[in-house]
Amino acid sequence: MARDKTILAIGAHPDDVEFRCAGTLSRLRKKGCKIVIATVANGDCGTAEYSAEEIARIRRGEAMASAAILGAPYRCIGEGDLAIDCDTKTRRKVTALVREFHPLIVLTHPLVDYMVDHEVTSRLVRDACFAAGVPNFTAPGGHPPMNRIPHLYYFLPGGGTDNLGRTVPPQFLVDITAEMDVKKRMLKRHASQRNWLLKHHGVDHYINMMAADAERLGRLAGCGCAEGFTQHLGTPYPTDNKLLEILRS
Repeated sequence: MARDKTILAIGAHPDDVEFRCAGTLSRLRKKGCKIVIATVANGDCGTAEYSAEEIARIRRGEAMASAAILGAPYRCIGEGDLAIDCDTKTRRKVTALVREFHPLIVLTHPLVDYMVDHEVTSRLVRDACFAAGVPNFTAPGGHPPMNRIPHLYYFLPGGGTDNLGRTVPPQFLVDITAEMDVKKRMLKRHASQRNWLLKHHGVDHYINMMAADAERLGRLAGCGCAEGFTQHLGTPYPTDNKLLEILRS
């Protein structure tokens, strides 16, 4: 697969990508794109039952199984939950990830979200997309610097609101009605999270919660189900909407 058709989706934790943009990734795959799914954290706090080491192992397996549904590799940078720091060491790791896959498009969390790991991941990914093309910014892995900045997009925050409960409007919506079966199958691979979300978030039937949010966005888009995005348009990031261009081709 040509590098110029690679889509890199980076979440803070295993299952974030599935919740926020798996339907869009499925559509992009049908357009001939190579999909890569990555997380900054290993999910070691997403449990009320297991040790940190055991749940991290379980969640890595779940993430790999989910990504495999799209034929995608999975990468984990390996930071701990609630321990992702916006520092130079971690920025180098995320930059190495971007350089490894040389993506055309990067998808990640919005800069304002309901929890700190999401927000720090967003900042790191934004920085890494810039740094990936800076030859003198060293990063592990020995991957060559990119010759361009990827198109960067933020998916909507969890629940569709910012950390003050205000609704976050998307710049644009993507119809994922035909991809809901794939999105559900991917999220179901993260079975360890059902008990955790019930205990800590008071949320059961997380598949239904995801579907309800997709249907809410679908009503805004005039379709059955949708996912929403905002493009990062600051200098010197590209401003043509490559994501919509591919989907409409």
